[in-house]
Amino acid sequence: MAKIFVEAYGCSASFADSEMISGLILNGGHTLADNSSESDLNIVVTCSVKDSTANKMMYRINSLKSKPLIVAGCLPKAEKETVEKFSENASMLGPNSLGKTLQVINSTLGGQKQIALEDSDLSKVGLPKVRLNPTVGIVEIASGCMSECTFCQTKLSKGDLSSYRLGDIVRQVETEINEGCKEVWLTSTDNGCYGFDIGTDLPTLINTVSEIPEDFMIRVGMMNPMYMPRIKEKLIDSYDNDKVFKFLHIPVQSGSDQVLHDMKRGHTEGTFREISKKMKERFRDFTISTDIIVGFPTETEEEFQKTVKLLDETKPDVVNLSKYSARPGTDAAELEQIDASEMKRRTKIIFEQINKLSMESNQKWIGWKGKVLFDEMTEEGIKGRNFAYKPIAVDEDVELGQSHIVEITDATVKRLVGKIAS
Repeated sequence: MAKIFVEAYGCSASFADSEMISGLILNGGHTLADNSSESDLNIVVTCSVKDSTANKMMYRINSLKSKPLIVAGCLPKAEKETVEKFSENASMLGPNSLGKTLQVINSTLGGQKQIALEDSDLSKVGLPKVRLNPTVGIVEIASGCMSECTFCQTKLSKGDLSSYRLGDIVRQVETEINEGCKEVWLTSTDNGCYGFDIGTDLPTLINTVSEIPEDFMIRVGMMNPMYMPRIKEKLIDSYDNDKVFKFLHIPVQSGSDQVLHDMKRGHTEGTFREISKKMKERFRDFTISTDIIVGFPTETEEEFQKTVKLLDETKPDVVNLSKYSARPGTDAAELEQIDASEMKRRTKIIFEQINKLSMESNQKWIGWKGKVLFDEMTEEGIKGRNFAYKPIAVDEDVELGQSHIVEITDATVKRLVGKIAS
């Protein structure tokens, strides 16, 4: 029996993988360490989507390698040689290789490096898990995607779409709720194409999960705009349920159709405009979250200004901003890159713009009063979410998993501030 430390970085799917790895560790007779200093073996579940993230992974690999180490997740699958450069003795576990978790652990503890990067036929639905947050159940609904984005390394790591069966997902959601979760995240590489390979779709899944007769909330994870024309009307209807957070994460990435074409995104900026407009028309106070990449190699000043214009006209509530980074193995990495100073200038413009948009969006909530589920422990304390998934902080003491009626009294760029109503 060994004490094993597990930590994770990246998207919600990566954190879900770490929960399942921890569950498999306990099932295998080992125990979990609270930190790396007291462990016999370290496991880091990695992300490789951006240069800045990959650099952080390298630092962690370097700092954890004094003990037996397993590097799991996307980075070893996409950049095996990079991992070996920083830790030649580290074992590796791919994002779709969780079925070999215990085998890799036992080999590594025995002093034998093992590489398990090939996909296994083990479904991630139904695996044991140790939740990072007892209030939130992260349920992976699929692995891989159908896209071929020229800037993205995730496809290299997770491969083609493989959707999990609807019935299995529903049973997993029921398990999460029965074990105390008040909020369920439906997550994958790209929720928009869920089910296309098995004869179903995301709206059908949302409707079926919503029918579970318990008190819980559903957060629908990221979906790419390219599949919106195929599921749009059904998707809008599926949100017409009080259990579904009125929140949509739909990454447009650029306001230029030419840049989107060069990215092989499969959608136009008009696709994003339409779904944003329809959701906000159908539902009052709906939250639209999107992603923007600044400085893609073919982004001219004219194309950049189209992104500025798109944000001004659609006014998304949340914008996740990234500088383009050339990830090894991607098509766009072969293109001539934009000058770093120009990249910095454009990033500053968008950063200031989205702060303004976020502040305007949040200030509209001042005076609102309603139910808030306190679902997240942060460094500043426990934070909650309302029906539109707006982050809310209060000064009063609350417990994780509790719901309270809250009145919003103030707003910042990142959150709403409120008080518990008497």
